Amino acid sequence: MMRVKGIVQTLVLNRLWENGGMFDWWDEIDKSQECQRFIFHLLAVSYAFVSFGALVQLCRIQQRVPEYGWTTQKVFHLMNFVVNGLRAVLFGFYKTVFLVKSKALEMVLLDLPNLLFFSTYMLLVLFWAEIYYQARSLPINKLRPAYYSINGFMYFAQACIWISVRLSHSPIAIEFARLFISASEEVMDIFRVLSDLKGAGLVYLHLHFAVISLCAAFGFILYGGRLFFMLRRFPIESRGRQKKLFEVGFVTGICCACFLLRCFMVMASVFDKNADVDVLYHPLLNLIYYMLVEILPSALVLFILRKLPPKRVSDQYYPIR
Repeated sequence: MMRVKGIVQTLVLNRLWENGGMFDWWDEIDKSQECQRFIFHLLAVSYAFVSFGALVQLCRIQQRVPEYGWTTQKVFHLMNFVVNGLRAVLFGFYKTVFLVKSKALEMVLLDLPNLLFFSTYMLLVLFWAEIYYQARSLPINKLRPAYYSINGFMYFAQACIWISVRLSHSPIAIEFARLFISASEEVMDIFRVLSDLKGAGLVYLHLHFAVISLCAAFGFILYGGRLFFMLRRFPIESRGRQKKLFEVGFVTGICCACFLLRCFMVMASVFDKNADVDVLYHPLLNLIYYMLVEILPSALVLFILRKLPPKRVSDQYYPIR
């Protein structure tokens, strides 16, 4: 009797698997207009909450040390406010963004926050690198130029991809070459190739984001790990040693995990269109992806780094001894 029952259960499970019945609920959520609206508005509210938290922290730091100007800590919170605020606006008006007629404009709106997110957290890597180099009495004059150069190259490469995708959707490029350029046959071939770059441009775009995500994870492992092991060598009774170890260790782990997950998902979307998150009809996948790679990591990092800098003692104030 037990054997017959097991055979029946196996047959039922196989039939459900073949017909996709076990995953009908996922497809129903993706196709439901109400679920789409709820999920995208939930993402918008979540991003707005994180953005507001970054703004509050920025105001608290400014009130504590207004005389220091725009420090790295202030810029980091300002960029968090901008990135998460931009995401909140995009998901709040999700239909306008996902259904925009120009594919290149849609890519700009969806990809720009990814670039700003990378720049924001690379600023934290820069801050840690400067602390590590100063503690080891090493020159730091090349760190900031390296940060600006890496970001400049990243934005330039991204702009080239956007332009190639825009040209691939427009016959104007070929007409321009024919009318205003006394082009040789080789030049005309280049413009014909550009007209077929839709798929290639999207592949290059995904590969570009995969590479920068992998580089970001490597940066956190390199400098976060170095700073963590340097702090571990401090005497146990050192003031604030344990708290700094907690901050650096947890932030390094969180950021590495989110950037590696982003790299994996971007690479998966190259080979499987069902893994593409930046589309209207994958709301549940969007919810899981953006919660894991942006919203939760940003909220946790802002919470861990919530400590305010110490107040500056006035030169005219002398404490009683």
